[in-house]
Amino acid sequence: MEHRSEASVKGRLTIFLKGMAMGIADSVPGVSGGTIAVMAGIYEELIHSLKNLNPLQLPTHCKGGVRQFWQNINGGFLLALLLGVVTSLYLSANTVLYLLEFQYPLVMAFFAGLVFASTWFLRKQISCWQRREIGFLLLGAGITLLISLGNPLAGNYSYFYVFFCGLIAICAMILPGISGAFILILLGVYDHVLSALRALEFGVIIVFVSGCVIGLLSFAHLLSWTFFYYRQQTYAFLTGMLAASVVVLWPWKLVSDGELMEVTYLSPERFESMTGQSSQLLSVILLVLLGYSVVAIFERITSSRLS
Repeated sequence: MEHRSEASVKGRLTIFLKGMAMGIADSVPGVSGGTIAVMAGIYEELIHSLKNLNPLQLPTHCKGGVRQFWQNINGGFLLALLLGVVTSLYLSANTVLYLLEFQYPLVMAFFAGLVFASTWFLRKQISCWQRREIGFLLLGAGITLLISLGNPLAGNYSYFYVFFCGLIAICAMILPGISGAFILILLGVYDHVLSALRALEFGVIIVFVSGCVIGLLSFAHLLSWTFFYYRQQTYAFLTGMLAASVVVLWPWKLVSDGELMEVTYLSPERFESMTGQSSQLLSVILLVLLGYSVVAIFERITSSRLS
């Protein structure tokens, strides 16, 4: 079985760094690790590699010995990517919590620029826009808007609930367009999970990761099937999800606590009058442009290497 990723040390280091980028994205509400995987050109390989981890197929993979098993599941790629994701999640926990608390508008502006650019470049995967593709585009956008405009629930912290949250959030994390971190906010456990990671509370971490693993292996089969039979429609659906997710990244919000964590979206002027804080409008615009430029440069570099 051949895979696109290089097997050299340099190739594995590159995959590790892409995994770190995915981990950073997954730790920030509004950005999906799946988006980074698409940008980095490893999304389909990731989905198909995860599909090969089907427990029913493992006996077949083992027939050729350990080395053949490792090659069949694309183990080098998955291990390097996983180490990158875990490393960045741990290292970014404190930073993300700090930035979201003290520089929220600027952080959201930068990531909005990333998502704008990612949407623009993802559309290139659809070679012909017909009514079916447009329909899937609108469907993806509608689902994301329904999720993003919902009011976050006040979650509980039982192990069963944390497991359930991992099961749901990982499906969003692997999809370009829906943020797994934002799903955790909707479920009311985002700060709890991030704080547990920062404090190395292994009970919470193990339960959450178990939910993620089960959800990931199950969901990967569905995505692999849709890419094989409905590639154009799948990318149209994902493009719609990605475009609509910009709503989540609106920099000027008010969040009220209670049984429901109600989110109110404000204009820059309204934000200043209600909070007494500067909207930092110019800085927000510049950071949107910076985020867009980062993706544009990355896309140009990637395209030149593939050509």
